[in-house]
Amino acid sequence: MKKAIIMFSVAAVCGVTMLASSSCKKSSSSSTMTLYDSLGGTTMVADPSTSGATIEKGRLAIRSVIDSTIFIIAGDTAINGHFTTLLTEVTAGNLTGFTALSKNLTDFVAVATGAKDYTYGGKNMVAAHDPAQNSRMNGKADNSDFNAFEADLVAGANKNAVPAYLTARLGAIVETLRTQVVQQ
Repeated sequence: MKKAIIMFSVAAVCGVTMLASSSCKKSSSSSTMTLYDSLGGTTMVADPSTSGATIEKGRLAIRSVIDSTIFIIAGDTAINGHFTTLLTEVTAGNLTGFTALSKNLTDFVAVATGAKDYTYGGKNMVAAHDPAQNSRMNGKADNSDFNAFEADLVAGANKNAVPAYLTARLGAIVETLRTQVVQQ
């Protein structure tokens, strides 16, 4: 699961970066709308995970998809063996690694989709998926791992009612990262 989570993180971040460079046209005007805007943008809403706090609607949407995908990967025996460190931590009640991964991936995807209020400071895609450079990775990904990750990402987006056209755009971009993530 750890490898899949990291794989998702890096793939989502890199994929979303490419998405951020392409934009959706607003149907009612000639201005452009980023993918982040399409996901809710900067409108502030209550943060369901932090009482009394608010969060940008776009960031909340992204975090919800990421967290759902991480949980789906945790139950996916095709790839969860890559995430033994994270699974061991969570099973022991230690959510530190999960929380850090969720935040890091949310930052990456938010920035990549056009958010202006966040920065991403994580590893590049190759380093994140190389166990020699990332001690939390348990083995290198192959094409079947990447395929399983893509299926789990779609399931995470579907669980959060992300419109199919946005999920398809994200999927196309994630696919462009295959050569960076698959290292065997």
